[in-house]
This record gives sequence, structure tokens and C-alpha cells, in this order.
Amino acid sequence: MTAGDTLSLALRNLRQAKLRTALTTLGVSIGIASLAGMVSLGVGLQDQIISRLLQSGVFDAVTVTSPSMLGVPAAILSGRGGFRGRGGPAAGPQSPSPKLNDEALKEISALDNVREAYPNVRVPVELTLAGFSRLITAIGVPMSSKGEGAFQTLSYGQFFSNESDKACMVTLDLAKQIAERDPGSLIGKSPTLSYAASHVNEKEPTPQAGFQVQRVDLECRIIGIVERDPGGPLPLGGGPPVSGMIPLEMAKIIDAEIVTNPQSLLRDPLQPKSYGSVTVKVKQARFTQDVEERIRHLGYAVFSVNDALRGAKNAFIVLDIILSLIGSIALAVSSLGIVNTMVMSILERTREIGIMKAIGASDQDIRRIFLIEASMIGLFGGFVGIALGWIVGRIINFGANVYIRTQGGTPGTLFFLPLWLIASAIAFSILVSLLAGSYPASRAVRLDPIQALRHD
Repeated sequence: MTAGDTLSLALRNLRQAKLRTALTTLGVSIGIASLAGMVSLGVGLQDQIISRLLQSGVFDAVTVTSPSMLGVPAAILSGRGGFRGRGGPAAGPQSPSPKLNDEALKEISALDNVREAYPNVRVPVELTLAGFSRLITAIGVPMSSKGEGAFQTLSYGQFFSNESDKACMVTLDLAKQIAERDPGSLIGKSPTLSYAASHVNEKEPTPQAGFQVQRVDLECRIIGIVERDPGGPLPLGGGPPVSGMIPLEMAKIIDAEIVTNPQSLLRDPLQPKSYGSVTVKVKQARFTQDVEERIRHLGYAVFSVNDALRGAKNAFIVLDIILSLIGSIALAVSSLGIVNTMVMSILERTREIGIMKAIGASDQDIRRIFLIEASMIGLFGGFVGIALGWIVGRIINFGANVYIRTQGGTPGTLFFLPLWLIASAIAFSILVSLLAGSYPASRAVRLDPIQALRHD
């Protein structure tokens, strides 16, 4: 028998039992829809998280902290028995950890493939404007952040013009609290930022004897409103979300003066300021790991989004496997329907099989006919299942986004069907159908032609 004859005969056999074939195909479709829907959910969640990270513009950034800020010896964080400082001999575990001050910033900035390094400065200030007063967290924003992350597109206004600009930006959430009906009307207005500053008495320069605390009020003009919290490294122990943004130089001045707790009163304001963490921007994202290793050799603790992303990808692989196994249950059940359909077809066509063998059809021809029938059920079921999964996913995604909007969240695509998933699902459907049809095909091959011709 030629390939064309075999295919034509297989399709004719499927058409003769339309209802049974349609029900079997529907079972395969439901199984594929379940499998594709589960996996597309995992792919969609992964795509949402990775896309948000890409939009944050932090893939080329490394966060550096001093081991002393974490309460962990530098040797442990660097993964060595003792850390090497500035190329010197390995120090013992009790060696003092290097501080993150302006000298350290210069040293880190001088490393190969480092574009810039700047401190992450967060300051609590009281924002007052037209009767509205609230304690907020403001961060220092370098000029290099223009057009990156949360500053790619501003809801209203524009970015800072220079480092010395007496201006500020606020998040859209804070702007709505101040002017709910028209948050854009805040552009151009000048709120007051207030904080408690330590001041050393010139007659008593010793901090313990001559410190004073005074209220400092700074006026800044609102020039921009950012849709979301620009994020950035959180201080140790966490912290409130960011509501305000000021130029980095202004933030450094406030940070050097501000009194946040009783311990800060004992700090000598004449001593160089140490920072909690520093952001290091590399020239290209592929240099991130190399720069991390160089900074670790200086004795600092290092963290980057790439480190977290590697762990997240592994977690999503496990999630995809679990979702695939759950989705495959329905497909496994539908494969039993294929076996039942093929076995029933053998019982109905026993005499036909005997006649084909009697006139010269080989065992391979008989096997091929049944395998083609099974694969066609898998092919049709795969296409219908993908369409069904896509429709159900769109409906669920629409309902979920409606709920997310009512809760003030950002809607997204929870179910995502890439081409590789569509192709894989259809191929898997055909494979499962062939495996399910292999037993009926073998049973048909083993039929004795004489007994088959005598079958009623």
C-alpha cells in the first residue's frame, strides 16, 4: 500500500465513526487545553516578573554593602577564610570591615568595566504643602537615572535639570493623596521638606558636649510625578516605600545632618559619612559577575538582580514542571479514550482487517493505518486544545485584570502562549496519541486472517 492509500483509508475510517472520533478528539483537546493553560500560566508569571525587572533598569547594577552593616564577618560573605583588602595578605576573621565612604566610592569607581558608583541615600522628611503634612521617605536620585527604570516615562512633569536643582519629584500615589482630583496640578508648587539636624556648637566642638538639634526647612519645587515607587535597595530591617525623590547631592547633605535616632546624636558630624549601601553601574550587563568578584576582593558584600534572577529561573523551572504534571493528568485520561476508540474500531473492522491481510496487506500496513488514525486524533485535538486553552486563558486574564485594577494594581498578561509552547503542546499531543494507539495497532497486527474472515 502506498502512503497516500494508507492516509486515505485512515481518514475514511475516522469519518465512519464521526461521533466517537469527535468525542475522543474533544477529550484530547481538554487535556491539551489543561496542559497548555497550566504551563502558559507559569510562563506568563515568569514573563511578568522578568519584564518588570528589565523595566527597572537594574540588570547592569550591583548593590554593595559593608559586611559590618550586616553583622557578618567579611570573610564569610566573600566565601574565603579571610578577606584580602586592596591586594594585601589575607586578614583574620576579626579584621575590621572596610567602610563605604567617599574614598570607597572612588576606589570602586576606578575598577574596570564600572560606569559609575553612587550611594543609596534614603532620608525621612516631613512634607508640608497647603495644609497637607506627612512623614515620607525621600531618596537621592543621580542624574544618570534619567530615562531608566521608573523614570523612563513620568506621569507628569520632567526629570531634574541638574544635581544642584532645588526640586523634587513625588510618586503618583502621594500626589493623589495631596490632590486626588488633579494630581498633575502639583507641578510647579513648592512643598517644604523638614527634618531634625544635628549641629555642633563652635564653642564646644565635642559632639557629646556641644551637639544641638535644630529643625531645618527646605523648599523644593515639584517638577515631576512618577507613576510607581522607583524602588532600590531597602535599608537593613526594611523600610517604608519611597514617596519622594530629590537630587542625590541634596540627599547627601540632608543625610549628613539628619538625626534619625539617639545613636546618630553621638556621631561626630566632622567625620566622613559612611553609607549603608552603594549602587555600582557596570558598562554592560555581561560584566556584572566580573565586577562583583572584584568588589568582593575589596572586602565588601555584593548583590545583584542577576543573582536573584538565577534563583528565580530555577524556581520557575520547578513551577513549570509541577504545572505540567498537573495539566498532564487530563491528557493521560484522554489517552485512555483513544485506546478505547481504537479497540472498538478493531472489533468493528475485524473482517475488514482479515480481507486486507488476505489480499496482501502487510503487518506494517495494518499498524500504520491505526497509528495514523491515532496521530490524526492527536493532531486535531492539539489544535483545538490550544485554541480552547487560549480562549479560557484570555477570559481568566480579563477577569483577573479587572480585579487587579479595583485593588489599585497594575494589570498584566498572566497567561502567555509563546510559539514554542504551542508547537510543543501539539507535538506532545501527537506523541501521547501514538503511544495510546500503539497497543490497538499491535492487537490488530496479531489478528489471524482466517479467524478474522470468519468473524461476524
